[in-house]
Amino acid sequence: MCAAYRISAQHREDYSSTVGIGDLVFRFRWVPTLLLALPIPLFVALGLWQLDRADQKRELAEMLAERGQRPAYRIAGMVEDAESLRYRRIEAEGSFVAAGQLLIEGRREGGRTGFHVITPLRMADSEALLLVNRGWIPADPAGQPTRAPVPEGTLLLKGEAEIPSPPALVLHGGPDAAQGWGGRWPYLTLELFAATVDAPVQPVLMLLDPEDPGGFVRHWTRPVPNVWMHQGYAAQWFGFALIALVLYLRLSCERPDRQEPER
Repeated sequence: MCAAYRISAQHREDYSSTVGIGDLVFRFRWVPTLLLALPIPLFVALGLWQLDRADQKRELAEMLAERGQRPAYRIAGMVEDAESLRYRRIEAEGSFVAAGQLLIEGRREGGRTGFHVITPLRMADSEALLLVNRGWIPADPAGQPTRAPVPEGTLLLKGEAEIPSPPALVLHGGPDAAQGWGGRWPYLTLELFAATVDAPVQPVLMLLDPEDPGGFVRHWTRPVPNVWMHQGYAAQWFGFALIALVLYLRLSCERPDRQEPER
């Protein structure tokens, strides 16, 4: 009785569909298809995405080089196109508003924790405010900021334009939260600062020139576009796709046994 339910190995193989390809027979099997064939489009898509990222980094590198060669842009009136000034040298004239100064917590410099000093500059030709990052100050042993005196009088400042962005994960934020932060903020965006003042705020922030005497420790860093890194990642994903394809065909294609003709 058991023999009646026994299925030979060759009979079991016949349940899978086959397609002849020259001297080979392609036999569809579920396990190789699920483990090898289905991920191939994903590997290819990830490779194409990395090539697109490489193109974006190449464009960023070209933009940094081009804007680094431009003369400083003198801010007069409200800036209309903030993105066109990002990473570009800028200059502005006005006087600092000491009462509006705030500190950004958790900034590190040389292995030490401290604060970035953000001081609004009231433009000489309008009531608009331009935020100026005057650099880093250390925290004392109790975690409190050291002194950050504010220069007085009308000043001509030079620096580089930046558009600050919030961290990837924000647990508490928004205009209402910023109203309660006082003089120490966990992070800065221009929209949040604008919600706490009555005057118009320029859509860019100035990273004060390291040679300006009115600042503190300033080691500004620019993004370093790494085109080769993304191209390397793309090659890896395309390599995974090729390996998966070769293994899939190797496991799915077989050469049928040839029977010798009877003599």
